Amino acid sequence: MEFPSRRIVVNLAPADSRKEGPFFDLPIAVGILIATEAVYERNIDKTVFIGELSLDGKINRVNGILPMCIEAKRLGIKRAVIPEENSREAAVVSGIDILPAKTLVDVIAHLNGVDNLKPATANAAEFFTKVKQHKFDFLDVRGQENIKRALEISAAGRSQLPVNRKSGLTAKL
Repeated sequence: MEFPSRRIVVNLAPADSRKEGPFFDLPIAVGILIATEAVYERNIDKTVFIGELSLDGKINRVNGILPMCIEAKRLGIKRAVIPEENSREAAVVSGIDILPAKTLVDVIAHLNGVDNLKPATANAAEFFTKVKQHKFDFLDVRGQENIKRALEISAAGRSQLPVNRKSGLTAKL
């Protein structure tokens, strides 16, 4: 695809919405391609695009795909085009088609009707019952009581911990 040699303005309204992170790369690219008529917007009503683009057109995984897909479903979105690496995680959300893509070229082919992206499937029960075996265990840590306590509080959701400015260590709570 040839990129237009003119100025392009991308409006990320509304102003009060969070607009940081790499997951905007893919939707911005798709928007530009549709606006410049490089792709024929084929059935994108109720579709969300999420993904980080590398310079070679590969769609990289993004963090937080599961809550994004859950919220998309809640908002009535029917399809989500996402990075292939995120497909197993996102596919546990039922009621929304998860369409994994490896590259921007895959998305372009899908939008132009040349090649359709295949919906991902996952068994939610299997996904949530698998237990990862970790090489290290918190019980193996000896000493460091202040740090262990800070980690416990953080894991419990109280992440606002007082910190000693000189040492950088969390104060004992």
